[in-house]
Amino acid sequence: MSSPVLDVAAVRADFPLLAESVNDAPLAYLDSAATSQKPRVVLDAERDFLERSNAAVHRGAHTLAAEATELYEDARAAVAGFVGAAPDDLVWTHGATEGLNLVAYAIGNATAGRGAPESARFALRPGDELVITEAEHHANIVPWQELAARTGAVLRVIRIRDDGSLDLDHAAEVIGSRTRVVAFTHVSNVLGIVNPVAALVELAREVGALTVLDACQSAPHLPLDLPALGVDLAVFSGHKMQGPYGIGGLYGRGEVLAALPPFLTGGSMITRVTLERTEFLPPPQRFEAGTQPVSQAIALAAAVRYLDGLGMDRIHAHEQDLERRMREGLGAIEGVRLLGAAEGAERVALQAFVVDGVHAHDVGQLLDSRGIAVRVGHHCAEPVHARLGATASVRASAALYNTADEVDRLLDAVAGVRAFFGVSGVAAGAGGAGVTAGVRR
Repeated sequence: MSSPVLDVAAVRADFPLLAESVNDAPLAYLDSAATSQKPRVVLDAERDFLERSNAAVHRGAHTLAAEATELYEDARAAVAGFVGAAPDDLVWTHGATEGLNLVAYAIGNATAGRGAPESARFALRPGDELVITEAEHHANIVPWQELAARTGAVLRVIRIRDDGSLDLDHAAEVIGSRTRVVAFTHVSNVLGIVNPVAALVELAREVGALTVLDACQSAPHLPLDLPALGVDLAVFSGHKMQGPYGIGGLYGRGEVLAALPPFLTGGSMITRVTLERTEFLPPPQRFEAGTQPVSQAIALAAAVRYLDGLGMDRIHAHEQDLERRMREGLGAIEGVRLLGAAEGAERVALQAFVVDGVHAHDVGQLLDSRGIAVRVGHHCAEPVHARLGATASVRASAALYNTADEVDRLLDAVAGVRAFFGVSGVAAGAGGAGVTAGVRR
């Protein structure tokens, strides 16, 4: 019987890059919220397909094309199963950003009268409302701003509290009879807090609104069952879940996908084309125009099989230990302010913070000089930083392959930041002296 504890040493051996050194120090990679490292099985899966089975899918009748198509659709089934979905409810995209744009533009096409008669249910009228939260990534803000601009709809925003938690009382005020879409993140890429999906879905259902979930920061870290969450649509990104770049997924409830008009059009998503009109395939192919990311889909399937083999429950338990160690350790350092400090909130192993008197970029460069890779800036989430009074932050994010020792290296380095820059007792966000960027050795 397998151990309930994740064997992190064995996991680390699966990731070639983690054995590298940066600036004469062992690499401590704490930037998985931006992009994750890839195990050998993922790298090998993509290479093996390209070397042995490469052919256009869904187009050829020859043996190699049939083999490629089978591998491609097997990958769809594996990735769909990882998030609790049926294969036909998973649309391949080139990433979560494309998935969110797909949904927004499809709704815009319905508003313009495109699509089958059932698409009319998504059509927006001037004054209809699109709802997001204050904690969204730009990819879940800008497409809705653009849709509002094209249709006359109104974009409304659910507030977060000072501690980073979502204000459900305000959500109940914002979501009302004119709400047509509620789009929100499962886990904020700045705050690390798991949002109350069930409560938001209930509010949306009461008024017949469509729910769209950004699951980019939950899919790699939590056991995920999207149908059980009750959302209508959800997106996730392969490169954040040990998979390759250029691949992501859009999950949709079958009846929702069937009613949405297409976004991108062209080959592979049609049943018949004449010079006068076109008939489209059913989902998921309706949303997969042109040449698809075939080798990437196969590599993403290898990634989810790898995660499943380790056990998402074990991964989550290991990362929860790292999360507590990181949050409590950072919170105990004088002059460090945590963004999203809500007590008792469910979290992933991600923490953004500000060091009083030292700019986030300087903190990041000092950490890099010691081989510790973190993210600095506003992390494509400028509004939540503005809400919490920070122009930029440092973000450390752990994954299945990180260790307690790496977290301790981070804590030790951050504890020395203010002394290194010779600052104390000054306002958070003030600039500090520059640090020369590190070099790879």
